[in-house]
Amino acid sequence: MRAGAVCRIISGLLTKGEGYRNVTIDFASRQVREFKAKHPLPIGVLTTTTGKSVDVRNTVSENSDVFVNDYFLDNQFHVDSERIPERVVHAQGSGAFGYFIVTHDVSQYTSADVFNRIGKKTPVFGRFSTAVSNKGTPELARDSKALSVKMYTNEGNLDFLCSSLPVYDYRDPNDFTHIVHAGRQNPKTNLFDLTTLWDFITLKPTILFPSLWRFSDYGLPYGYRKMDIFPIHAYELNNKQGERYLAKFNLRTEQGLDNLTTAEAQALSSQDPYYFTRDLYNAIANKNYPSWRLDMDIMTLEQASKVDYNPFDVNRLWKRGTYKTVVVGRYVFDRNPDNSFRDTEQSAFNPAHLVPGIPGPADLMFKSRRLSYRHAHENRLGSNSENIRINLPVYRKTYTRDGSPPVKDNMNDVPNYYPNSFSGPVPTVDNRHPSEKLIVLDKTSVDLEPMADFYNHIIENDAHRQRIADNAAASLVTVDEKIVDRALKLLDLVDTDLGKRVTQSYNEQKKRADAAAKLDARTRVQPIAQCISAVQEGFLTPPKRKNC
Repeated sequence: MRAGAVCRIISGLLTKGEGYRNVTIDFASRQVREFKAKHPLPIGVLTTTTGKSVDVRNTVSENSDVFVNDYFLDNQFHVDSERIPERVVHAQGSGAFGYFIVTHDVSQYTSADVFNRIGKKTPVFGRFSTAVSNKGTPELARDSKALSVKMYTNEGNLDFLCSSLPVYDYRDPNDFTHIVHAGRQNPKTNLFDLTTLWDFITLKPTILFPSLWRFSDYGLPYGYRKMDIFPIHAYELNNKQGERYLAKFNLRTEQGLDNLTTAEAQALSSQDPYYFTRDLYNAIANKNYPSWRLDMDIMTLEQASKVDYNPFDVNRLWKRGTYKTVVVGRYVFDRNPDNSFRDTEQSAFNPAHLVPGIPGPADLMFKSRRLSYRHAHENRLGSNSENIRINLPVYRKTYTRDGSPPVKDNMNDVPNYYPNSFSGPVPTVDNRHPSEKLIVLDKTSVDLEPMADFYNHIIENDAHRQRIADNAAASLVTVDEKIVDRALKLLDLVDTDLGKRVTQSYNEQKKRADAAAKLDARTRVQPIAQCISAVQEGFLTPPKRKNC
């Protein structure tokens, strides 16, 4: 059946209001038509920003005095400032509203109200994103993805900033600026430069571990809905008795973990470069609500003091057998935002947004992030970013006021200093809070053991190991040869089999790349173009041409 016929059938079903069987509607492409269906007539009279109705003659500026046309002036002056600064990382994102529901009793570990009552529901907002890509770039690059979740609890906002990889990109806070610069556009060519990235990796070997995860199948999830997600840090928890635990949170997809090969991602990107956003939007619009199970890996402080590794190191996994896992509840996302800029782009997440019962991680990385996210929000959204509707907590009384809009009620006529004798808000005493402070010192040595364990024990078969080698080799093809030598030596130190596989794959891919470089761009892509044409002509039937 041809595409046009399918579209006509679907259109007919929509008109008749009939039910669907085994059909996923592309609601993303129908959005404006859906709005028209809800509002058959115009929603009101057009006005200027001050509320004055606009005469139809002022909607055309030719042969008119533009300096007294407020409609023209509104549009002309506002368009220059309607964008806010792009996020330095995680710029390309999409959002969804939903809820968290508690399914298991975890009160013995934490007194946090949000987790303490089976069946308790808490509204949430989540922002799904790519990590390195600039805003507007295709979403199917081999890169870690992310989900930031804001939980609007009765004790304040609780934010979890999660990565699709269970290890973080770096462990020294001072490396953040440099890894962003090394992994982004070259300042002269304005192109992504793999030489600078591999140069940095080989000089900072701990960064190789998350890179191996990205080269693996886990580096290309099959959409946001089919990836596991991790807040990374070891969080300190305390219960009502003040007893303390360490916990690593895990969000496990209930859609089934699934990943793409490099070729599948390239093919899908050629058809739909924003597949991740479209898939999420359509799943929710079709009421196929994506969900994740929230687990906690639990370790006592006594156990943490006896393990033979640093449990606070964000650049490694906890060793098997040193912790136990308990289930907490489920995240369900069931509503798309009505306005992406208002909600998704203006949302601001900070890992330091915690609640009583979750004092938070004690590692240096987390302390650094407490500061940097505050500064990022102020730069991007202004000093009152927490007053933006999507970021407002359920309850708030503060002496922080004034500044750039929005200021909301600005605490009205409440005294603006503390302490005061005139009934301003007063602090509370939380007897649950531990009296002792946890101090963490990090080892500065480089440990390749977690990388070897990942390659030999987490990766399940040789076919997957070969895909890691091929993906790593592909990223080295355009890299300076001296940096390639350093990279191959480092990979060999991790595991000799890994080093051999990458070296062999690199030599083969380099030879093909050198031959292809002698051809012009159109000639190089002709075989791929022929395959795409063959698929399009056959409308989802396998191409018959031999070179496809």
